[in-house]
Amino acid sequence: MIDSRTAARLRSHFRAAGSITVLTGAGISAESGIPTFRGPEGYWTVGSQSYHPQKMATHAMFSKDPLAVWQWYCYRRAVCLQADPNPGHRALVEMERQLGERFTLITQNVDGLHLRAGNSPSRTYQIHGNINWMRCSMECSAGIYPVPDFIPTAPVSKTTDTGLLEKLVCPECGSRARPHVLWFDESYDETFYRFESSLRTAQKTDLLVVVGTSGSTTLPNHIVNMVLAQGGLVVDLNITSNLFAELARSHQGIVLQGPSSQTLPEIVKLLPR
Repeated sequence: MIDSRTAARLRSHFRAAGSITVLTGAGISAESGIPTFRGPEGYWTVGSQSYHPQKMATHAMFSKDPLAVWQWYCYRRAVCLQADPNPGHRALVEMERQLGERFTLITQNVDGLHLRAGNSPSRTYQIHGNINWMRCSMECSAGIYPVPDFIPTAPVSKTTDTGLLEKLVCPECGSRARPHVLWFDESYDETFYRFESSLRTAQKTDLLVVVGTSGSTTLPNHIVNMVLAQGGLVVDLNITSNLFAELARSHQGIVLQGPSSQTLPEIVKLLPR
């Protein structure tokens, strides 16, 4: 529970802030039962070789064995589709509803739970993509398309469907499709991952709420440091101490330790009416 002094500070900062940004990571989705896939759940066996996610989620691996990569992503997608948005996700929908144009959501999560909960696509920057979408591997256009409904959605086992590549093709040119996810050997851009939009948002952010992320990727680090550099306030919400919590403390920010599914609804109740 948020103590009365912290609640008063939060209420005051939400009232004064012109632009409010929420940055989310794996922690908020873990409370819906989605594993990070950087642990044992993410390993994938191809023949006799086991691959870590940092190997599977690469353009190099897709070029070498596109079937194995798609099988892995179809399994991951099925796991995500089994999960439901939790109260933390729904609290951010209510926050957007109340704050309107003052609100932006930047998420590292590819599970699509924020959109399923009800956050608007126009105000939700999915900076690592969305596992439910695909695009042309040859980049014939900037089109992003839903993964077809006939692709398996039940994670009973890691799929061995060898006909996936024939089913997963670009609707525009017929070339092989790829998951719409930023891979470890790729860079952020604006067209697919809202890179410039995220930086512009950070530049004007007065209040940044960081939820369930510890700063292991570059763009979130840029966002937090840009907000702090211009005198913005950072509120870090996580179940454990992390780099962003330390940065928040050192800049007179607010650190809330606990599950986001409990704390975010409390924060929403503090929003000025």
